[in-house]
Amino acid sequence: MAEKKSGAVKPGKPGVENIGVYVNLLTDFGFKRIFGIKEVMLHFLNTVLAEDIKDVIVDLHYDNTERLGITKYDRRAIYDLICSTAKGERFIVEIQALWQEFYKDRTLYYSTYLIQDQNIKHKDWDFKLQPVYSVNIVNFPFDNTDLSEEKYTSYVQLIDRETHQLFYDKLTFVYIELPRFTKELHELKTFFEQWMFIIRNLHELTDIPEALRHEVFGKLFEEAKIARMTKQEKENYFTSLKNLHAMNLAKIELNKMHKTIATITAENVAMKKESAAMKKESAAMKKESAAMKKEIAELRRRLGLN
Repeated sequence: MAEKKSGAVKPGKPGVENIGVYVNLLTDFGFKRIFGIKEVMLHFLNTVLAEDIKDVIVDLHYDNTERLGITKYDRRAIYDLICSTAKGERFIVEIQALWQEFYKDRTLYYSTYLIQDQNIKHKDWDFKLQPVYSVNIVNFPFDNTDLSEEKYTSYVQLIDRETHQLFYDKLTFVYIELPRFTKELHELKTFFEQWMFIIRNLHELTDIPEALRHEVFGKLFEEAKIARMTKQEKENYFTSLKNLHAMNLAKIELNKMHKTIATITAENVAMKKESAAMKKESAAMKKESAAMKKEIAELRRRLGLN
């Protein structure tokens, strides 16, 4: 039997039947297990927000991921992970495996909780806010532009529409569209690209690739091993994996449904156009027939046949 290469991708379709060596980071369990490690999260945030944070984040703590509304009628917000620094900077880190129509709206809504939280214990609060960062990893493209385009990350802040100058720097949204990242191992040049590769492909690897043998990823790969999980952790992971698999199947069926609806809609439009053309042709024929009848009647009158 041939020896598996370091970093080789395992064959077969990803799913519950192909568990593999490492956890799938697109699962709720896998994402929280790996990004719940402080060293991992620190490196990830410092990499993704390198140009946005004023100082390198050297420490952070994880916060409660559930937020209740101001009134009992308000909807709760349940985040994947929230962490903050001693200076008060707040970070929402979310992964969304399945397409959601109003996902951008949701990220904005979720960010408001971390903004409102800041004045709860301050009676004489003067409205000064600490920065809030919403980092979102989505396993779908936001639009139908060419997936081969290299832009897979968007940084969104408030700007002046006319001058395009930054208006407010304390609210930042980061959207990472995984399907747009298509680089292979030999093409990875930066930590950011390495992170994207890991998030997208970790569950398909059989060993740590040479290109990713950095100290910063050592803890990640070790904790990601399914074999080192407890029995309960494995059960939780398998449940999470089955949920992801079910969502992917639902996504496929939904795409099929959308294509079917699009086809039927196109056919209906074509039929309506054809029907309109036929009506127009029928009206023209009636007009021509009426003209011919009038001409025949005139001819009969001249010949005295009436």
